[in-house]
Amino acid sequence: MSSVKSIAVLTSGGDSQGMNAAVRAVVRSALFHGLEVYAVQRGYAGLINDDIRQMDLRSVGDIIQRGGTILQTARCKEFITPEGQQAGADNLRRRGIDGLVVIGGDGSYQGANKLSKLGIKTMGLPGTIDNDIPFTDYTIGFDTAVSIVVDAINKLRDTMSSHERSSVVEVMGRHCGDIALYAGLASGAETILVPEVPFSLDDVGNRMKDNFNTGKRHSIVVVAEGYGSAQGVADHIKETQGIEPRVTVLGHIQRGGTPTHNDRILASRLGDFAVRKLMEGDSGKACGVIKGELTVTDIDTVVHAKKEFNHELYELSMRLSQ
Repeated sequence: MSSVKSIAVLTSGGDSQGMNAAVRAVVRSALFHGLEVYAVQRGYAGLINDDIRQMDLRSVGDIIQRGGTILQTARCKEFITPEGQQAGADNLRRRGIDGLVVIGGDGSYQGANKLSKLGIKTMGLPGTIDNDIPFTDYTIGFDTAVSIVVDAINKLRDTMSSHERSSVVEVMGRHCGDIALYAGLASGAETILVPEVPFSLDDVGNRMKDNFNTGKRHSIVVVAEGYGSAQGVADHIKETQGIEPRVTVLGHIQRGGTPTHNDRILASRLGDFAVRKLMEGDSGKACGVIKGELTVTDIDTVVHAKKEFNHELYELSMRLSQ
Protein backbone atom coordinates (compact mmCIF):
# COMPACT_ATOMS: atom_id res chain seq x y z
CA MET A 1 0.00 0.00 0.00
CA SER A 2 1.23 3.47 -0.88
CA SER A 3 1.78 5.86 2.02
CA VAL A 4 0.61 8.76 -0.17
CA LYS A 5 -2.58 9.30 -2.14
CA SER A 6 -1.78 12.63 -3.75
CA ILE A 7 1.38 14.56 -4.51
CA ALA A 8 2.37 17.97 -5.84
CA VAL A 9 5.32 19.10 -7.93
CA LEU A 10 7.01 22.48 -8.24
CA THR A 11 10.03 24.01 -9.94
CA SER A 12 12.02 26.65 -8.10
CA GLY A 13 15.03 28.91 -8.51
CA GLY A 14 16.80 29.24 -11.83
CA ASP A 15 15.28 27.28 -14.70
CA SER A 16 17.21 24.50 -16.38
CA GLN A 17 16.67 22.41 -19.51
CA GLY A 18 14.97 19.16 -18.57
CA MET A 19 12.74 20.58 -15.85
CA ASN A 20 9.72 19.99 -18.07
CA ALA A 21 10.80 16.41 -18.66
CA ALA A 22 11.02 15.94 -14.89
CA VAL A 23 7.57 17.47 -14.34
CA ARG A 24 6.17 15.18 -17.02
CA ALA A 25 7.74 12.13 -15.37
CA VAL A 26 6.39 13.02 -11.93
CA VAL A 27 2.87 13.62 -13.24
CA ARG A 28 2.64 10.56 -15.43
CA SER A 29 4.30 8.22 -12.94
CA ALA A 30 1.93 9.41 -10.20
CA LEU A 31 -1.11 8.91 -12.43
CA PHE A 32 0.15 5.49 -13.51
CA HIS A 33 0.20 4.46 -9.84
CA GLY A 34 -3.30 5.80 -9.21
CA LEU A 35 -2.33 8.94 -7.32
CA GLU A 36 -3.79 12.40 -7.67
CA VAL A 37 -1.15 14.90 -8.77
CA TYR A 38 -1.04 18.68 -8.53
CA ALA A 39 1.24 21.37 -9.91
CA VAL A 40 2.37 24.43 -7.98
CA GLN A 41 2.86 27.49 -10.19
CA ARG A 42 5.83 29.84 -9.64
CA GLY A 43 7.67 27.75 -7.09
CA TYR A 44 7.46 28.56 -3.40
CA ALA A 45 5.65 31.83 -4.14
CA GLY A 46 2.83 29.79 -5.65
CA LEU A 47 2.88 27.46 -2.65
CA ILE A 48 2.34 30.39 -0.29
CA ASN A 49 -0.31 31.94 -2.55
CA ASP A 50 -2.09 28.58 -3.02
CA ASP A 51 -1.54 28.75 -6.79
CA ILE A 52 -2.05 25.00 -7.18
CA ARG A 53 -3.94 23.09 -9.88
CA GLN A 54 -4.70 19.44 -10.51
CA MET A 55 -2.90 17.75 -13.41
CA ASP A 56 -3.89 15.00 -15.82
CA LEU A 57 -2.08 13.13 -18.60
CA ARG A 58 -2.73 15.86 -21.16
CA SER A 59 -1.40 18.56 -18.82
CA VAL A 60 2.13 17.44 -19.60
CA GLY A 61 1.72 16.49 -23.25
CA ASP A 62 4.29 17.81 -25.74
CA ILE A 63 6.64 19.27 -23.12
CA ILE A 64 9.50 16.75 -22.89
CA GLN A 65 11.43 18.60 -25.61
CA ARG A 66 10.81 22.10 -24.28
CA GLY A 67 13.31 24.15 -22.30
CA GLY A 68 12.37 26.28 -19.32
CA THR A 69 9.50 25.16 -17.12
CA ILE A 70 5.78 25.18 -17.85
CA LEU A 71 5.20 25.62 -14.10
CA GLN A 72 7.26 28.81 -14.15
CA THR A 73 9.64 29.65 -11.37
CA ALA A 74 10.31 32.52 -9.01
CA ARG A 75 12.57 33.37 -6.13
CA CYS A 76 10.51 33.92 -2.99
CA LYS A 77 11.99 35.85 -0.05
CA GLU A 78 8.84 35.30 1.96
CA PHE A 79 9.43 31.54 1.97
CA ILE A 80 12.74 32.08 3.76
CA THR A 81 10.73 33.06 6.86
CA PRO A 82 9.18 30.51 9.23
CA GLU A 83 5.79 32.13 8.61
CA GLY A 84 6.09 31.64 4.85
CA GLN A 85 7.18 28.03 5.24
CA GLN A 86 4.26 27.32 7.56
CA ALA A 87 1.82 28.94 5.11
CA GLY A 88 3.09 26.70 2.32
CA ALA A 89 2.81 23.58 4.46
CA ASP A 90 -0.69 24.56 5.58
CA ASN A 91 -1.87 24.99 1.98
CA LEU A 92 -0.69 21.50 1.08
CA ARG A 93 -2.41 19.97 4.11
CA ARG A 94 -5.65 21.87 3.47
CA ARG A 95 -5.79 20.41 -0.03
CA GLY A 96 -5.05 16.92 1.26
CA ILE A 97 -1.74 16.70 -0.59
CA ASP A 98 0.47 14.08 1.05
CA GLY A 99 3.81 14.64 -0.68
CA LEU A 100 5.79 17.22 -2.63
CA VAL A 101 8.47 16.88 -5.31
CA VAL A 102 10.74 19.93 -5.54
CA ILE A 103 12.81 20.40 -8.71
CA GLY A 104 15.60 22.95 -8.36
CA GLY A 105 19.03 23.81 -7.03
CA ASP A 106 20.56 24.53 -3.65
CA GLY A 107 18.06 27.16 -2.53
CA SER A 108 15.15 24.97 -3.62
CA TYR A 109 16.59 22.07 -1.63
CA GLN A 110 16.83 24.26 1.46
CA GLY A 111 13.13 25.06 1.12
CA ALA A 112 12.28 21.38 0.71
CA ASN A 113 14.32 20.63 3.82
CA LYS A 114 12.31 23.17 5.81
CA LEU A 115 9.01 21.68 4.63
CA SER A 116 10.23 18.21 5.55
CA LYS A 117 10.92 19.40 9.09
CA LEU A 118 7.33 20.71 9.19
CA GLY A 119 6.05 17.20 8.46
CA ILE A 120 5.54 17.45 4.69
CA LYS A 121 6.78 14.38 2.81
CA THR A 122 9.28 15.82 0.35
CA MET A 123 11.63 14.64 -2.37
CA GLY A 124 14.18 16.85 -4.11
CA LEU A 125 15.29 16.56 -7.75
CA PRO A 126 18.54 18.32 -8.81
CA GLY A 127 17.40 20.82 -11.45
CA THR A 128 20.21 23.28 -12.17
CA ILE A 129 22.70 23.80 -14.99
CA ASP A 130 25.47 24.47 -12.47
CA ASN A 131 25.99 20.81 -11.46
CA ASP A 132 26.70 22.03 -7.94
CA ILE A 133 24.43 19.63 -6.02
CA PRO A 134 26.38 16.99 -4.06
CA PHE A 135 25.52 13.29 -3.96
CA THR A 136 24.67 13.17 -7.64
CA ASP A 137 27.10 12.95 -10.53
CA TYR A 138 24.98 15.20 -12.75
CA THR A 139 22.11 17.62 -12.37
CA ILE A 140 19.20 18.13 -14.75
CA GLY A 141 20.21 20.74 -17.32
CA PHE A 142 23.98 20.45 -16.96
CA ASP A 143 24.51 18.33 -20.05
CA THR A 144 22.51 20.73 -22.22
CA ALA A 145 24.28 23.80 -20.84
CA VAL A 146 27.67 22.26 -21.57
CA SER A 147 26.57 21.42 -25.10
CA ILE A 148 25.48 25.03 -25.66
CA VAL A 149 28.84 26.34 -24.43
CA VAL A 150 30.78 23.89 -26.59
CA ASP A 151 28.78 24.91 -29.64
CA ALA A 152 29.48 28.58 -28.93
CA ILE A 153 33.20 27.96 -28.47
CA ASN A 154 33.33 26.00 -31.71
CA LYS A 155 31.93 29.01 -33.52
CA LEU A 156 34.26 31.42 -31.74
CA ARG A 157 37.28 29.27 -32.59
CA ASP A 158 36.40 29.47 -36.29
CA THR A 159 36.49 33.25 -36.30
CA MET A 160 39.39 33.56 -33.87
CA SER A 161 41.46 31.24 -36.06
CA SER A 162 40.56 33.24 -39.18
CA HIS A 163 41.73 36.50 -37.59
CA GLU A 164 44.57 35.02 -35.50
CA ARG A 165 43.01 36.31 -32.29
CA SER A 166 42.35 34.99 -28.81
CA SER A 167 39.03 34.76 -27.01
CA VAL A 168 38.04 34.81 -23.35
CA VAL A 169 34.66 33.16 -22.75
CA GLU A 170 32.74 33.57 -19.49
CA VAL A 171 30.31 30.82 -18.51
CA MET A 172 27.82 30.36 -15.70
CA GLY A 173 28.01 28.04 -12.72
CA ARG A 174 27.91 30.31 -9.67
CA HIS A 175 30.57 28.95 -7.30
CA CYS A 176 31.02 25.68 -9.22
CA GLY A 177 33.43 25.34 -12.15
CA ASP A 178 31.90 22.26 -13.76
CA ILE A 179 30.42 23.98 -16.82
CA ALA A 180 33.77 25.63 -17.53
CA LEU A 181 35.67 22.38 -16.95
CA TYR A 182 33.53 20.08 -19.08
CA ALA A 183 32.96 22.60 -21.86
CA GLY A 184 36.59 23.67 -21.87
CA LEU A 185 37.85 20.11 -22.09
CA ALA A 186 35.32 19.16 -24.77
CA SER A 187 36.17 22.20 -26.91
CA GLY A 188 39.94 22.05 -26.52
CA ALA A 189 40.30 25.32 -24.62
CA GLU A 190 43.89 26.29 -23.91
CA THR A 191 43.15 27.52 -20.37
CA ILE A 192 40.26 26.83 -18.00
CA LEU A 193 39.77 29.06 -14.97
CA VAL A 194 37.58 27.71 -12.16
CA PRO A 195 37.11 28.75 -8.52
CA GLU A 196 38.24 25.34 -7.26
CA VAL A 197 41.78 25.62 -8.69
CA PRO A 198 44.14 28.55 -7.99
CA PHE A 199 45.49 29.98 -11.24
CA SER A 200 47.21 33.37 -11.50
CA LEU A 201 46.32 35.77 -14.28
CA ASP A 202 50.02 36.21 -14.99
CA ASP A 203 50.21 32.51 -15.77
CA VAL A 204 47.22 32.83 -18.11
CA GLY A 205 48.97 35.58 -20.07
CA ASN A 206 52.30 33.75 -20.12
CA ARG A 207 50.61 30.57 -21.31
CA MET A 208 48.90 32.45 -24.13
CA LYS A 209 52.15 34.16 -25.17
CA ASP A 210 54.04 30.86 -25.13
CA ASN A 211 51.38 29.37 -27.39
CA PHE A 212 51.85 32.18 -29.89
CA ASN A 213 55.63 31.81 -29.73
CA THR A 214 55.34 28.13 -30.68
CA GLY A 215 53.25 28.87 -33.74
CA LYS A 216 49.70 28.81 -32.42
CA ARG A 217 47.71 31.72 -33.79
CA HIS A 218 44.57 31.62 -31.68
CA SER A 219 43.73 30.73 -28.09
CA ILE A 220 40.55 30.11 -26.08
CA VAL A 221 40.32 30.84 -22.35
CA VAL A 222 37.18 29.64 -20.53
CA VAL A 223 36.37 31.48 -17.30
CA ALA A 224 33.83 30.23 -14.75
CA GLU A 225 31.89 33.14 -13.27
CA GLY A 226 32.90 31.96 -9.79
CA TYR A 227 36.54 32.60 -10.70
CA GLY A 228 36.05 36.15 -11.99
CA SER A 229 34.96 38.13 -15.02
CA ALA A 230 36.11 37.47 -18.56
CA GLN A 231 36.64 41.19 -19.03
CA GLY A 232 38.98 41.32 -16.05
CA VAL A 233 41.00 38.41 -17.42
CA ALA A 234 41.21 39.99 -20.88
CA ASP A 235 42.23 43.37 -19.45
CA HIS A 236 45.07 41.78 -17.48
CA ILE A 237 46.35 39.91 -20.53
CA LYS A 238 46.33 43.11 -22.57
CA GLU A 239 48.18 45.07 -19.88
CA THR A 240 50.85 42.43 -19.24
CA GLN A 241 51.32 40.80 -22.66
CA GLY A 242 50.13 43.34 -25.18
CA ILE A 243 47.64 40.79 -26.53
CA GLU A 244 44.04 41.99 -26.81
CA PRO A 245 41.64 39.03 -26.50
CA ARG A 246 38.00 39.32 -27.51
CA VAL A 247 35.49 38.80 -24.68
CA THR A 248 32.29 36.76 -24.90
CA VAL A 249 29.87 36.44 -21.98
CA LEU A 250 27.37 33.71 -22.81
CA GLY A 251 24.99 34.55 -19.97
CA HIS A 252 21.47 33.18 -19.79
CA ILE A 253 21.62 31.62 -23.26
CA GLN A 254 23.13 28.67 -21.37
CA ARG A 255 19.84 28.07 -19.54
CA GLY A 256 17.57 27.97 -22.59
CA GLY A 257 16.91 25.67 -25.50
CA THR A 258 15.90 22.10 -26.12
CA PRO A 259 17.30 19.63 -23.55
CA THR A 260 19.68 16.95 -24.78
CA HIS A 261 18.63 13.32 -24.74
CA ASN A 262 20.85 12.82 -21.68
CA ASP A 263 18.97 15.48 -19.71
CA ARG A 264 15.58 14.16 -20.84
CA ILE A 265 16.47 10.63 -19.75
CA LEU A 266 18.00 11.77 -16.45
CA ALA A 267 14.94 13.90 -15.67
CA SER A 268 12.57 11.07 -16.57
CA ARG A 269 14.40 8.55 -14.40
CA LEU A 270 14.60 10.90 -11.42
CA GLY A 271 10.97 12.05 -11.66
CA ASP A 272 9.64 8.50 -11.68
CA PHE A 273 12.08 7.52 -8.93
CA ALA A 274 10.89 10.36 -6.67
CA VAL A 275 7.27 9.26 -6.99
CA ARG A 276 8.10 5.65 -6.20
CA LYS A 277 10.15 6.66 -3.17
CA LEU A 278 7.30 8.77 -1.80
CA MET A 279 4.97 5.80 -2.26
CA GLU A 280 7.42 3.65 -0.30
CA GLY A 281 7.27 6.09 2.60
CA ASP A 282 10.53 7.95 2.06
CA SER A 283 10.64 11.65 2.90
CA GLY A 284 13.18 14.40 3.30
CA LYS A 285 15.35 12.89 0.59
CA ALA A 286 17.28 14.17 -2.42
CA CYS A 287 17.31 11.98 -5.51
CA GLY A 288 20.44 11.62 -7.59
CA VAL A 289 22.39 9.35 -9.89
CA ILE A 290 25.85 8.04 -9.03
CA LYS A 291 27.73 5.89 -11.53
CA GLY A 292 24.47 5.32 -13.37
CA GLU A 293 22.56 4.12 -10.30
CA LEU A 294 19.62 6.02 -8.80
CA THR A 295 20.24 7.04 -5.19
CA VAL A 296 18.60 8.91 -2.33
CA THR A 297 20.39 10.95 0.33
CA ASP A 298 18.97 12.81 3.32
CA ILE A 299 18.25 16.29 2.03
CA ASP A 300 19.57 17.76 5.28
CA THR A 301 22.93 16.14 4.46
CA VAL A 302 22.88 17.46 0.90
CA VAL A 303 22.24 21.10 1.82
CA HIS A 304 25.13 21.06 4.28
CA ALA A 305 27.65 19.42 1.91
CA LYS A 306 29.74 20.72 -0.98
CA LYS A 307 30.06 19.11 -4.41
CA GLU A 308 33.49 17.61 -5.00
CA PHE A 309 35.40 19.02 -7.97
CA ASN A 310 36.85 16.57 -10.49
CA HIS A 311 40.52 17.47 -10.24
CA GLU A 312 41.52 14.45 -12.34
CA LEU A 313 39.48 15.80 -15.26
CA TYR A 314 40.99 19.26 -14.78
CA GLU A 315 44.51 17.87 -14.86
CA LEU A 316 43.64 16.02 -18.06
CA SER A 317 42.53 19.29 -19.64
CA MET A 318 45.87 20.86 -18.72
CA ARG A 319 47.86 18.00 -20.21
CA LEU A 320 45.97 18.15 -23.50
CA SER A 321 45.92 21.92 -23.96
CA GLN A 322 49.52 22.37 -25.12
